[in-house]
Parts: sequence; structure tokens; C-alpha cells
Amino acid sequence: MAKTIEIDRAKPLRDEPGKGHNRWHPDIPPVVEIDPMDEVTIETRDSSDGQIRSGIVASDLLKMNPRVVHPLTGPVFVKGAMPGDLLEVEHLEIVHQRHAWTRFVPGLGFLHDLFDHPYLVHWDLDKEWATSASLPGVRIPNGAFMGTEGVAPSREQLAHWAKREAELKARGGVVFPPDRDSAVPATEAIAAHGLRTIPPRENCGNADVKQMTVGSRLLVPVNVEGALYSVGDGHFAQGDSECCGTAIEMGAAVTVRFRLYRGEAARRKIVWPRFAHPEYFAPARWAVPRNFIATMGMPVREDGTNESGDITLATRNAVITMIELLQERGWSREQAYVICSVAVDLRVSNIVDMPNVVVSALLPEEIFHG
Repeated sequence: MAKTIEIDRAKPLRDEPGKGHNRWHPDIPPVVEIDPMDEVTIETRDSSDGQIRSGIVASDLLKMNPRVVHPLTGPVFVKGAMPGDLLEVEHLEIVHQRHAWTRFVPGLGFLHDLFDHPYLVHWDLDKEWATSASLPGVRIPNGAFMGTEGVAPSREQLAHWAKREAELKARGGVVFPPDRDSAVPATEAIAAHGLRTIPPRENCGNADVKQMTVGSRLLVPVNVEGALYSVGDGHFAQGDSECCGTAIEMGAAVTVRFRLYRGEAARRKIVWPRFAHPEYFAPARWAVPRNFIATMGMPVREDGTNESGDITLATRNAVITMIELLQERGWSREQAYVICSVAVDLRVSNIVDMPNVVVSALLPEEIFHG
């Protein structure tokens, strides 16, 4: 039997707290209960919680609240799901809204040290393509997927993940710790201890995997009774890396179906999410582009220093070189960075030939038309 969770996208999540959340916590009450094999259609907000609308300009980005990102709709209580089970989430349909956006802001994104100012692209979506007046002659094919989805952590996981992230922050790592400000739900226990939805974890969350399109199946271990599945952060399209920090971000309605494999996560000691797709995740011309140009990155610093096996440095060099290639074709640095984020796929081409591992950045030429 199909059920629906409807939301009012004219309202921010804080004005509909009974429909969703922006923190992970096991005490968030479910919105709906379903039986395994039932279908549920879930309406979702865009990842800015409605702050980025038509008419917004880049300078407005600096005035927005960054603590409300990734509003999720849910949770869904799957009857019979218990800790140790494996939950399968099959994606049956993703229906997008008409407007979408891509942005970068200071301090975020893979090349945040090179882009210290805000930039915003508005997209117009139809069934097949995303187009933008900011990128004339570019059209990005529909590859819709949900960037953030997952299940609730257990209390033990909540404490463990908070501890390890605090330790990482103490070592100088980038961490978004629990924060009461703008938390939904706003109840003290959840607001004070709920984990931010920005990073993915063992419960999946904000993995931003572009291959989890319609037809794909997410497999994630169940941590609490009912699993408590939530979803949001719809993407019309994305390059493998989402390097500027965002994809083509949209509100969406996703229809999913759940299967339960009882005790499978515990029996097989499955800790991390898995996913599968029985078909091409996108039409073959886009999943395996027949006409592309690629840049290579290797772990050599700008001053000529050679590092050994540094995949992050190789990736950085591949993306920077692709931006330079696009600039040679007449695009601005900002336009090129956005194109990389929404259309360029990164590949680990070589991880064994030390010291110079290779990361390649592939640009499909067919996104350019006219």
C-alpha cells in the first residue's frame, strides 16, 4: 500500500518540525509507519531549506543560515526492522521541481582556498535537461538522485561518532560538531547532541553518490527499531566529486520501497552502506561518455615538490587543470568550477605506480551545444 509524506515547500523545516529534521538522533519520532514491501512517496526540500530561490543573487548567499542545510523528510518507521537487520531501499521514482541551483561560498568546496567569494547559478529543469542563462550553450542531462538518505544511529553510535569527530577536530580536522542553533527538532536532548547531516557516516547520510538513480538499491545496516529512514537533498545531476560543494540542487519527491533482510547485517558483519543498480545508472552515452576530454593529476605541488601517493593532491591538480582547460575555451574560472562540479567525473586511474598516482577528470563534450 502506497503512502505519502507531503510538505509545504513555502515553509522552512522549522515551521513543519513534525515532517522532518536536520540532525541525526535516535529519538526523533517517525512521521509514518509502513510495512516492508510497501511504497512511500516522500516530498523533500532543497538542501538550502528553501533559502535559495529564483531572484536570489550571489551576494545574498553570505546572509543565509548555513546551519539549516540538508533538511530531511522523515523518519519512516519500517515495521519489524530491528538492530542487526539489513535494510534495502529501492528507488522507484524521483520527480524534480522546476527550479534548481548550484553555488559555492567562501570556506567550502574542494578548492575553497582558490575561490574566496560567493557564486551562484540558477537552473531551469525540464524532464531531460538542466539549462542556465549563466552557462549559455551548456545543458546537463537528467541524472536525478537523492544526495542524503539514511537511517537513525543508535545511542551507542551517536556517542561514538561524536567522540571520534571531536578527536578529529582536536587534531585540526574539519568537523561540524553538534550545534543547538537552528536544530530541528529543537528539543534540548536532540538539539544538544544530534549530529549534523553534512558528513556521511555508517548510517549513510550525505554520501552524494550519483549512481543511486532510479532503479538503484541502497543497503544499510539497521541500528534502531523501525530503522527510522529519512531522505532529502535531491540532485538533478552531479559530477563524481561535487567539487565546488554543491550539485544541481533541487526539491524533489522520491518514491521508495523497503525490503528487510533479517539479521543479515549482524550475521555478515556489515557496517558500512552498500548500493547496487541492475541497469545502467544513466543512459550509456552519459554513464560511459563516448566523446570526452580528460585531464590528469599527479601528486606534484606547485613549487615542484613531489609527494608519494597523495591522492588528494593528484585530485586537486586534475580539477585545477580541467578548470584551466575550460578557461582556454572562454569560460570564466567560476563558470568552469561549476561545470566541474555538476558534469566532470573524477577517476582514480592509477594507485600503484609510486610516487605518482594518477587521478583523471573526464569532461563529456556533449554537454555543450549550440
